[in-house]
Amino acid sequence: MAERVVITGVGIISALGTGKDAHISAFRTSRSGVTNVTHLKSIHAHEFVLGEIKMSNDELSEMLGLPPGDNGYTRTTLLCLAAMNDLLQTTDITLLRNEPFAFINANTVGGMSKMEDIYIDVITRGTDEKNNKYINTLDCAESTENVAEHYGLKPMMATISTACSSSSNSLILGARMIKQGIVKRAICGGGDALSRFTLNGFYSLKNVDKKLCQPFDQNRGGLNLGEAAGFCVLESESSAKARGANIIAVLSGYANTNDAYHPTAPSPTGEGASRTMQQALDMAGLAPADIGYINAHGTATQNNDLSEGLAIQNVFGTEAPSFSSTKPFTGHTLAAAGVIEAIFSMWAMEEQIVIPNLNFKTRMEELGIQPVSTLMEHTPLNHVLSNSFGFGGSNVSLIFSKA
Repeated sequence: MAERVVITGVGIISALGTGKDAHISAFRTSRSGVTNVTHLKSIHAHEFVLGEIKMSNDELSEMLGLPPGDNGYTRTTLLCLAAMNDLLQTTDITLLRNEPFAFINANTVGGMSKMEDIYIDVITRGTDEKNNKYINTLDCAESTENVAEHYGLKPMMATISTACSSSSNSLILGARMIKQGIVKRAICGGGDALSRFTLNGFYSLKNVDKKLCQPFDQNRGGLNLGEAAGFCVLESESSAKARGANIIAVLSGYANTNDAYHPTAPSPTGEGASRTMQQALDMAGLAPADIGYINAHGTATQNNDLSEGLAIQNVFGTEAPSFSSTKPFTGHTLAAAGVIEAIFSMWAMEEQIVIPNLNFKTRMEELGIQPVSTLMEHTPLNHVLSNSFGFGGSNVSLIFSKA
């Protein structure tokens, strides 16, 4: 029998703050981090509400003990460093230096936000010493390499970019490497910073709401973008128990499928999402009734919420478990969405709460189910499911169980 993979540490930064306490407090008080824009430099930024982290690059650098200004780190790297720093509050870094491990990071637009800042200088005056250090930061792997180098780590590294399911796929790859005996532990997750390219690109697709988003609502108008980073420590159960580690959850089931339906739209019947959830249940050896809470992908776009809602009904029936989208709290954080929502799912199980789907008012007329709109306390949760569905039909479902 293959050894179980467990999660023994997490680190996170989002528009809600850093670490568990800030996020659980926001969930309990229904405090959203989606607000007016402070740091994104766009002539259109004032038109939108975004899940922006309310720290400048200089403030993030100061928090991390880095020199301010042009220190060579993009905002994407700074967010990933902040999440790793949070993770290392409860994970001994010597574990990562003394034994081989994998570092699987996820990203979609690399250091795009920094390149946008220097673009005019580069095309009008050419490169110089100030700008040279940022030319290669468009590569999605720039944050992966910078995090490892900053902490003096030499892991087996990989960078995954499968749109909004990127960091969920990073957890799957890490788990597979552990199950195959390649490594005992892996740090898996990802991060994305807001950029003009991202905001304008999604707006051109006509799926961005200028007001607070309303996932699974009949009158939903589109998504709110956000930025975040998060990482999880995955390791073999025997390794975790041997060192007396605190086991947060078991990654008991996972699956990824591809719709192959459309570059940006999911299958309207939810076929791919249904298959992904069912395969994750099969891997975990669970029945649909065993799942106590679903953290839905729930982008508040017309296509996604209908497709995912139908998929949940296909797998779980009209008596589906409690479900919600947490994107009204953080915005849609792209490559980071999968890992931070996986962390939220594990915390929900730890705290025995169901996180509310903010801004919900009217059930979708095509569905017989609706999300939980107020916090549910003292809810027995033994197994939770987290969905991440990306452009190109890249679908991932993760199931976490109590240890």
